[in-house]
Amino acid sequence: MILALDTSSAIAVALVSPSGELLARRSAFNPRGHAELLSGLIEEALTEAGAARADLTRIVVGTGPAPFTGLRVGLMTARTLGHVWSIPVEGVCSLDALGASLPGEATVVADARRKEVYWATYRDGVRVAGPAVSAPADVPVAGAVVGRGALLYPDAFPGAVEGDPDPALLVGVADRLRAAGEEMPTEPLYLRRPDVHGVPGA
Repeated sequence: MILALDTSSAIAVALVSPSGELLARRSAFNPRGHAELLSGLIEEALTEAGAARADLTRIVVGTGPAPFTGLRVGLMTARTLGHVWSIPVEGVCSLDALGASLPGEATVVADARRKEVYWATYRDGVRVAGPAVSAPADVPVAGAVVGRGALLYPDAFPGAVEGDPDPALLVGVADRLRAAGEEMPTEPLYLRRPDVHGVPGA
C-alpha cells in the first residue's frame, strides 16, 4: 500500500493500492494549518482503508513548487515517516498531480504570491515545460488552464478551472518516472528564495 501526500496547496492525503486503486482520501484547505492537520488526516485515511502502518510499502510526496512553510511540513512529514517506518520516500512535482489527469494540451497554475504564479504545461498528462515561476501575463498558456492560482488572475487566464493537486495521481507519476530510471529526490521545488533569509554581511 502506498501513502501519498501533498501540501503545496490543499493539505491532501491518499492511500493507493499497488494496482493503482484509491483506497482512501482525506483533504482540507487551510493555508495556515498544515502542521496541525496533516498527521490527523493520515490517521483518518489509514482508518478508512482499514490499514495499519505495517501495510505501507512506500511514500510519495509532492515537492512543490509552493510557498515555503506549507511545503516544508509535507516534505518533513514524509521523510520522517519514511525513516521511522523504514520505507522509501519518492518526491514528485506537485503540479504533475493535476497535469497527469488532463488530456491533450493543458497548463497547470498555482499561486506563488508576490503577484506571481507557478506553472507547468502538459501534453497528454506528461509535463513538457516547467515548473517555473512567472508573472501571470508571462505564462505561455497551452490548452485548458487548471489550478487554484489561475483563478486569482482572470484577465491572464480566462476560463480557468479550479483544481488542487490530487496526491493519488502522484503515485502514477512516480511509477512512470521509476520505470524510466529517473531519480525522485524529496528536495523542495521553491523556484526562488524563501521570503525570510539571511542578508550577506549582516
